[in-house]
Amino acid sequence: MTEQTQTPDVETATQPRKAVKRGGGDPATRGRTTIADGVVEKIAGMAARDVLGVHAMGSGLSRTFGAVRDRVPGGSKSVTRGVKAEVGEVQTALDLEIVVDYGVSISDVARAVRENVIAAVERMTGLEVVEVNIAVSDVKLPEEEDDEPEPRIQ
Repeated sequence: MTEQTQTPDVETATQPRKAVKRGGGDPATRGRTTIADGVVEKIAGMAARDVLGVHAMGSGLSRTFGAVRDRVPGGSKSVTRGVKAEVGEVQTALDLEIVVDYGVSISDVARAVRENVIAAVERMTGLEVVEVNIAVSDVKLPEEEDDEPEPRIQ
């Protein structure tokens, strides 16, 4: 047998080779994710509307303008109506304006809205929801017609 002698690399002779990690750590920690206020507002608006007893979102005036805007061809229903979010790097705060159905417990509806909104926003965004302020701007009576105008047929 012939013995081959190799001059060992100085680095490998004194210490074993380590696996080289490229990119500097866990891939989930590379970079930054920012979430726009509008994204949180949409999530919160959808979650609030899912609660039984919430008739509509927003003030009477914003609902009227929104209904007109929704009727315009190409327009879409605004799920952010009645929702305002302030989004930071790790936390968010929300203000919601709702109209409740007559006969429901406003405090129960508000509690359910808070729970549903917080769960949805935290699950979908990873942000901590520090507060959800709810303003009840109206009660929808059974005999009242909706503020939204009927579509005109020509």
